Amino acid sequence: MGRLRRADSKPISTVGLLVRFTAAGLIVLLSLAALIAFVARQAGVEQATESARQVTYVTARGVVEPRLDAAVIAGQPAALTAFDQAMRKYVLQGSLVRVKLWNADGRIVYSDEPRLIGQQFPLGPEEQEALQRQGSSASEVSDLSRPENKFEIPYKKLLEVYVGVRGINGEPMLFEAYFQYQAVTEAGQAAWQRFAPPSLGALLVLELVQIPFAWSLARRVQRQQRDRERLLQHAVDASDAERRRIAGELHDGVVQELTGLNYALDAMRLGHPTDGQRAELIADSASRLRASIGSLRSLLVDIYPPNLAEEGLTSALAELAAGLERTGVEVRLETDGAEDLPPAVAALLFRTAQEVVRNVAAHSEARSVLIKASRVDGRGVLIVDDDGRGFDESRLGERSSDGHLGLRSIGDLLAESGGTLTVRAAPGQGTRVEAEVPV
Repeated sequence: MGRLRRADSKPISTVGLLVRFTAAGLIVLLSLAALIAFVARQAGVEQATESARQVTYVTARGVVEPRLDAAVIAGQPAALTAFDQAMRKYVLQGSLVRVKLWNADGRIVYSDEPRLIGQQFPLGPEEQEALQRQGSSASEVSDLSRPENKFEIPYKKLLEVYVGVRGINGEPMLFEAYFQYQAVTEAGQAAWQRFAPPSLGALLVLELVQIPFAWSLARRVQRQQRDRERLLQHAVDASDAERRRIAGELHDGVVQELTGLNYALDAMRLGHPTDGQRAELIADSASRLRASIGSLRSLLVDIYPPNLAEEGLTSALAELAAGLERTGVEVRLETDGAEDLPPAVAALLFRTAQEVVRNVAAHSEARSVLIKASRVDGRGVLIVDDDGRGFDESRLGERSSDGHLGLRSIGDLLAESGGTLTVRAAPGQGTRVEAEVPV
C-alpha cells in the first residue's frame, strides 16, 4: 500500500503561523492606535472647547459686564473708545481674535472690527436663548457664510462662544468671542501626543510578550499535526499488514484445506471406491471441514470478537485464549473485575491483547502464556506474559517488519486515550506486555 499521501494535507509552518499571528497583532495594534488617536483628539477638542467657554464666561463676567454702562450701550464714541481699549488690553490675546457685543434687537453695539458697529442682523435660536438665559454659555463652529461674519472669512475656521450678560441698567445683552479653531485642533493633537507614547508602548510590549507564546503554540500545533499524521500512517500500515496476514492465513490454511478436500472428492467421484473407502473419505472430509471452520472462526474472532459488546471482555479473551491453545500453547486466563470496564476501554484492551497474542503465536515459541485483565484504581489493566524466546528491548523499533508494527500502533492508540503500553523483554527470558487505560 505504501506511504500515506494526502494532497489536501500540508505541513503546518511554525514560521507561517507566527507571521500570521504577528500580522494579526499588528493590525489590531494599528486599529487600537487609530481608535486611541481619535478618542484622544476628541477629548482634546472637547477640553479645548470647554476651556474657551470658561475663558469667555470669565471675560464676560469680569471684564465686559462691569463696563456696560449706559454710554456704552447707547454707542457714544468716547465710551466705546474706552471699552475698546479695555477689550484690546484684557481680552483680545492668544487665540481669541474677535469679540462682538449685541443688544436684544440684533444690533452690534461693539466689535473690535469697527465696520460692524451699528449694523443689525437677526439672532439665531441659540444666540437668543443665551441672551435670555443670563449666565449661560454656548459654543459652535462659526458659519462664515452669514453676513455678520464676513470680516472673519480670512481666519477660515473659528470657534464661536457666546454668553448672556446684563448692562448696569439691567438690559440683557449678548457677548460673543471668536477663537481660532486651529488652537482647538492643536489641543487635540497635544492630547494625542501625550497619551500616544504610553498607550502604544503598552500595546507594543503586549505584542512582543505574546510572540514567544505564539511561537510555542505554533510549535505545539506542528507537533500535534506530526503526531496525527504518524498515527494515521501507523493505522494505514497496520491495516495493510493485517490484510496481508489475513490473506496469507486464508491462502495457506483454509484455502489449501478446501482445495485438497476438493481434489479428494473429485478423485472419489471419478474412481470406483469401495464402501469402506467412501466412508473413510467422508469421515476425513468432515474432520478437515471442522478444522477449516475452526480456522475461519478464529480468524473472525481476530478481526472482531462478536461477543465483546454483548458478553464482555472476559468472554472475548476466552475466545482469544482458545485460539492460542489450539496451537499447543498453555494459556492461563485471569479476568478479575474486567466485566466492570466500560465498552470503549474493554475494546481497547482486547485490541491490545489480540495484537500481543498474535505476536506470541507467530514469534515467541512460548509454551505457556498468562493473560490477565482487571480494573485497578480506576484504570483498566491488561497483562500478557509469556515464557518464549523474548528479544532485545532496545531493538523493538527495528522489529516493525517482524510483527511489531501493530504493537507500536496499539501504543499510539493507548497514548491517545491517556493510557500507557509497557514492554519488558530479554533474549531467552520471555516477554511481558502491560497496558493501562484510565476508566
